[in-house]
Parts: sequence; structure tokens; C-alpha cells
Amino acid sequence: MPAGSDGTPYLIVGASILLILLMLYVRSRLNKRKPEVPGVRIGNGQTIGARNEQDDYFASTTTSIGTLAVLADGISGLANGRMCSTLAVSTFLKNFLNVEHVRHIPYFLSETARRVNSEIVEQLRGAQGGTTLVAGILNGDHLYWGAVGDSVILIYRQGEFLPVNPKHTYGNVLEQKYLSGEITKDEMEANPKRRQLVNYLGYEQFQNMEISETPFPLKTGDKIIFCSDGVYNTLTEVEMEQILTGSGSPEESAQGMIDAIEAKGLHKQDNATVIILEKG
Repeated sequence: MPAGSDGTPYLIVGASILLILLMLYVRSRLNKRKPEVPGVRIGNGQTIGARNEQDDYFASTTTSIGTLAVLADGISGLANGRMCSTLAVSTFLKNFLNVEHVRHIPYFLSETARRVNSEIVEQLRGAQGGTTLVAGILNGDHLYWGAVGDSVILIYRQGEFLPVNPKHTYGNVLEQKYLSGEITKDEMEANPKRRQLVNYLGYEQFQNMEISETPFPLKTGDKIIFCSDGVYNTLTEVEMEQILTGSGSPEESAQGMIDAIEAKGLHKQDNATVIILEKG
């Protein structure tokens, strides 16, 4: 039908074409984000413990790049812990959707941490607050990871726990002083500041996020455990191993750890969160 003097039919056709192009673009993005490597099982669990507020926050998602798990522990004793951990996890989750190649993962981790730290500092406006964070991307037979603070990533493999990331605590500083002969073992263990964080998100002197120089090689059956200090300060490795070997799925293992923590009923039990990924 020819257009009238106002060109209305042409406008309709043009709008339809734009709509079709938009739909094709959205479909291509969805196809790109569709997971290509199945077989990753995920479980998680959380308890507020004896705290008045849950300052831990966590999430996981899968794209064509791999499966991301991220966990943040808002620092106990500081205000705004919940805001800090929620902002950190949400930002990592959002930015991960824009990662288009595995070689971009290190930049994604470091740059997102830098941006999160700046945003938290801006939001706090001089008030106290902060959060730890561990993030891992499972891609095929490799784990890419980043960490800041004292939350940890562990690999459970055939009855053995393999530590992945160092803790950013004063205890690590004391350990180096002990190894160099500056202090005794008793002085190292008795120092009341040994658990104090020396680096975290929301810290104005934030240094950097610890990032794997090379991805951690995985084997079939490996279980990747992300947990806040409320887990590893309460459960021993023996207790964790008993739960992992006695459970049929990551979900059962994660919930088993939380059940064991709650059963202890510690008077000062911290928030506790665990995510478990199992490579198929």
C-alpha cells in the first residue's frame, strides 16, 4: 500500500523491522549465554547463627563461559555489612554476564573488585563498613578464582582438602614474621589481632583482589567449596569430610554443614554460608 502524505505505512514497516532486529539480537544474546558444558551440580546453605542480621550474601549463575559462584561476608562489628556484601555479589553477577571469552576472566575479576570497592566507599560516605569476597568460575577442567578478605575456597578431592586462596588477615603477616624468626610461635598464636583483616572491599586503602595467575586444574568428582569464616571457624576438617562423604549431592552436603553448625549452638556463632560446586 503506498504511503500517504504523512508516510504512516512506511513508519509501521520501519518499526516492524526494528522490532525484528531487536528480537534477533536478544535471541543471539540468550543463545550466547546458554551453558555449553553441563554436569556441574550446585548446592548451598546458610544460617544467621547468633547474629541479629545476616551479613553474608551469595549467588551463582551459568553462562557459556562457565559457572560462577560468588560469596561475600559483610564484616561483623562494622555497620552496613549487609549492604556491602549484597552490592558486591550483585555487581559481580551482573558484570559476569558481559564476559565473552575465558581470557577476559582475570580482567573481569580485578576490574569488578576495583569498581565494587570504589562504589562501597562512595556509598559509605565515611561510615564504617566492608565485606570479604570469594569468586570462582568453573570452566571445563579449570577453576578461575579471585579472593579478598578471609572467606575461603577449598577443593575436596579424594579425602583431602586443598586450599585455593590465602587469607588477607594479620595472622598471615604474623606467620611470615614467625618464619623469618622475628617472633616466636607462641607470640604468633597469642596475638589478639591475628584474625583482623588487612584487606577487604570497602577499605579506603584497598590493595587488590588476589587472583589466580593460572587456573586451578580440576579432576572429575572434585568438590569446590566456598565458605565464610562462620563455617570453617566452627567445623573441623574432619567434620566437614564426614558430611561430604556421607552426602549424595552438593545440596545435601551444604545443608549438612549448616545443620552441623546449628546443632553446636555456639553462643557467638557468626553468620555462616557455604556454596559447593561439583564437577561432573
